[in-house]
Amino acid sequence: MKFSMIFEAQLVDPTPARERAIIHDCVEQAVLAEEMGFDRVWAVEHHSLTQYAHMSASEIFLTWVAARTRTIRVGHGVVTMPFGYQHPVRVAERAAMLDVLSGGRLDVGAGRGATRQEMRMFGVDPADTRPQTEEALRIFAAAWREPEFEWHGSLDIGPGAVLPRPVQHPHPPLFMACSQHDSLRQAAELGIGALVMGFAGADDVRAMRRVYDEALASRDGSRFVSTEVNDHFSALCPTVVLDDADRALRLGTRGQRFFAESIAHWYGGAPAPTGYAEDEDHAGALGQEREKLIARLHEANIPARPVDTGTYNTDHAYGDAATAIAYVERLREIGVDEVMCLIQMGTVPQEVCLETIRQWGTKVIPHFREPSKDL
Repeated sequence: MKFSMIFEAQLVDPTPARERAIIHDCVEQAVLAEEMGFDRVWAVEHHSLTQYAHMSASEIFLTWVAARTRTIRVGHGVVTMPFGYQHPVRVAERAAMLDVLSGGRLDVGAGRGATRQEMRMFGVDPADTRPQTEEALRIFAAAWREPEFEWHGSLDIGPGAVLPRPVQHPHPPLFMACSQHDSLRQAAELGIGALVMGFAGADDVRAMRRVYDEALASRDGSRFVSTEVNDHFSALCPTVVLDDADRALRLGTRGQRFFAESIAHWYGGAPAPTGYAEDEDHAGALGQEREKLIARLHEANIPARPVDTGTYNTDHAYGDAATAIAYVERLREIGVDEVMCLIQMGTVPQEVCLETIRQWGTKVIPHFREPSKDL
């Protein structure tokens, strides 16, 4: 089992100074993650989603992290692939450059960037996001197979060289963000790894693993985007771990409340999130907010999906190290290949993020490492 962290660069009451500070805080956390034995750090790409995600240029963030580290893998979780956001050749060039500079440590996840706000900023047609993301993956995977590359589909590209060539041959491992069962099936059919939301809890992760496995078993390979197949299943794990388990639960549910309200704001038109006091009953508030969101979705005749409502489930790795170990045991039994820790939520103080990373590194991760064959 692998362990990673994912960064959104969330913050309450953003100002330019606070924004700069939170981005540097994320770098500090990523550097500590390598020291504490994490296998990978992921960074999202979102645009114009104030408070929810200020990580708009993740390729630059990941390059900075790669320069400060030696072994930890760096991953796009995800690159927005529809053509309005960026040309697929530019994605391939930037990815290859980072793979070279990091010594072959890059992973690339694809996403649709399908919030109304982001699509408005870049003039992206919602109907184009799914087919263009798949085509971009095919272009990306094919770009380095021959000295001269060309593509003739929705885009006409080349012939020409896509430079530089990545260290990993023929390209870095490919993933896809999967918040729905349809996208899980698509990822399996395309032969790429799945990055799944885990906010709805272990039971929902189990259901998603089942959908992914069924699609893996039934595919015939005709839709693979590359000669390199990646069947890696990564699940999000919201977590705050402290010696004071009660405080960890309060801070974790407070951070998750901010995260949930941010998603509801940008994906569902709810009010903007707020910070709230540490000692409020955030778990109770999340339950009430969940019921309100479901009612609003039903009124609009929109089916309630895990990405909409799952963020309100607080049964996660919030507490002491034993609590986190017990939760990860559930994920391991389900068949999760990678536990993707979400620690940097908008209201979680930096010192608590750092202590959570230390707790995972000294107590949680070692519990799941196989004994060295040299011992």
